[in-house]
Amino acid sequence: MTEELLAAGIGAGQTSVGVIAYIIIGGLAGWIASKFMGTDAQQGIILNVVVGVVGAIIGGLILQIFGVDVDGGGWWFTFFIALFGAVILLWLVKLVTGRR
Repeated sequence: MTEELLAAGIGAGQTSVGVIAYIIIGGLAGWIASKFMGTDAQQGIILNVVVGVVGAIIGGLILQIFGVDVDGGGWWFTFFIALFGAVILLWLVKLVTGRR
């Protein structure tokens, strides 16, 4: 049973939304994070989606480290996790590359 849940992404640090939802939510979160961090002119739609999805993974991992159960999160929870992680990701990219 546990292997089936892990194969479905449940229990592996992902919320309960599907792959298409991650793409949609990731795109919105990546776009809003790029507006917030001032990198929107440098990114296109694809990069916004990538930043949002990677941000969701980063945000989920950070929340799991602090003991937050992210497995049962829905659309809004996933969006805020993705936004949080995308802002952190863009901040780290700016820190490493030295861009302002």
